[in-house]
Amino acid sequence: MALLTIENLPGAAVNVPAGATLLAALQAAGHDWMHACGAKGRCTTCRLQLRSGQENLSPLTVAELRYQAAGRLLPNERLTCQAQLPAGDATGRVPEATKLPHVRYDERPAAD
Repeated sequence: MALLTIENLPGAAVNVPAGATLLAALQAAGHDWMHACGAKGRCTTCRLQLRSGQENLSPLTVAELRYQAAGRLLPNERLTCQAQLPAGDATGRVPEATKLPHVRYDERPAAD
């Protein structure tokens, strides 16, 4: 089982089962995560900024490619409702624009 760690979400080191999306694994672990379109790949509110392990994620989906082409998804971002983690571990951060107001985030800047 692969491990997804969210740097700015305390306690968010989540096991991602084979075949599960990152969003499904986060929700199963009890984390509230923005996903305005209901996890259908029709928006970018569930995006994750990847810090490491991007090569371990599933290939970009059609929806993710469309948002990248439109400039709404950066090369280091993935949609958690679309991406899976079949090949190893990954680390990321919740982008400022998609933080939920009722969730406590670690406000320390990302280490580069």
